[in-house]
Amino acid sequence: MKKSIVLLLLLLPFCFSFAQMIKGTVVNDAGMKIGNVNIYIDGTKTGTVSGEDGSFTLNVSGKNLGNVIFRKENYETFATPVSEVANKTLKVVLLKSNDIEEVTIVPYTEEAYKNYINYFLDSFIGYDKQNVKIKNQRSLKFSFDKKNKILKVKAPKTLIIENKNLGYEIEYNLVNFSSDFNTKIINCSGTSLFKETKNNNKTRLNRMNAYDGSLLHFFRSIYNNKVAADQFIVNHVIKVPNPKYPSEEELNTLKDYMAVVKNTKVINFPDNIRDIAERKRRENQYSLAIVKTLIPDSDYVKRNNDEVLFSFKDILQVNYKKYDYELKGKDFVKGKIPVVQTSFLHPEGETFEVSKDGNITTPDLLITEGEFTKNKIENMLPLDYQLGD
Repeated sequence: MKKSIVLLLLLLPFCFSFAQMIKGTVVNDAGMKIGNVNIYIDGTKTGTVSGEDGSFTLNVSGKNLGNVIFRKENYETFATPVSEVANKTLKVVLLKSNDIEEVTIVPYTEEAYKNYINYFLDSFIGYDKQNVKIKNQRSLKFSFDKKNKILKVKAPKTLIIENKNLGYEIEYNLVNFSSDFNTKIINCSGTSLFKETKNNNKTRLNRMNAYDGSLLHFFRSIYNNKVAADQFIVNHVIKVPNPKYPSEEELNTLKDYMAVVKNTKVINFPDNIRDIAERKRRENQYSLAIVKTLIPDSDYVKRNNDEVLFSFKDILQVNYKKYDYELKGKDFVKGKIPVVQTSFLHPEGETFEVSKDGNITTPDLLITEGEFTKNKIENMLPLDYQLGD
């Protein structure tokens, strides 16, 4: 039975303050005050913990599009937009989590953990497993649906991730991770709180290089109307069907034949079936074609007073000429040999509001390809990061 979340949020007015803040009390459904609740702005270094009496105060910056997260082990996590609760006094009621596991056809198994842990780490963390580690990795649970070729990962406990390169420890609440091996699409969502563990020239240099040309950098450039000035080149791209890829009729023929093979155990494949299967494996369903270069940001950005909206019906190719920062004495300077990075964004008609810090609403609906897909944990910076921090 699927777990249901019932959470109550009561808003009470309080005196006007020049500094934006969120304050209030956290209680359970019996009205008992809850201490040691982690309260943080998702994706930032801004966080606090409720006191023994359940009270908390959290200072927030203006025009923040992120969510404030209330999280404690054995309770349902609660998230609400900062914009809706800033400068208000809250009474947040958290319910005990349901200990009954959701009934699933595909169980989470130790075998799936062993078979797919490295794939998950590459996809979620990145490739530097020496310097970026999940401290409580064994708390992860894995399931693999062999029929549909879908991998799912869940984390019953908050993941504690150490990133030595960037000098952060990240408390990550993994909400969803699934990978469809047929479409090669990975869906991942979660909330995070950053804690700085080290700040020296090496970590600052690594942070600058992680930020430069990143998706965070690009969306900040959009908000500040500096896409061209920051040397991002944006092109309009469309999908073009690949004539060599099997047609829908051919795919149905292949599917029907494979069903017969499964039932009869016959493995004598006719030439036409082999051809369809081979083209499905070898060819991409679509190729990408550039139809317009150097498009202005007005083609994909709408501005309405302080509101910045990002939307596009097709695909955007984003090119960036990256010069890695180097440390010369006490100064950080850009190198002289560039690397051209290419990324693709698939808004697919969705509209995303962009904040000053480079955050966007519903980021899990934006599909990325190319260089932007390297924005994994090993290169992830807090939303309140500023160049040079």
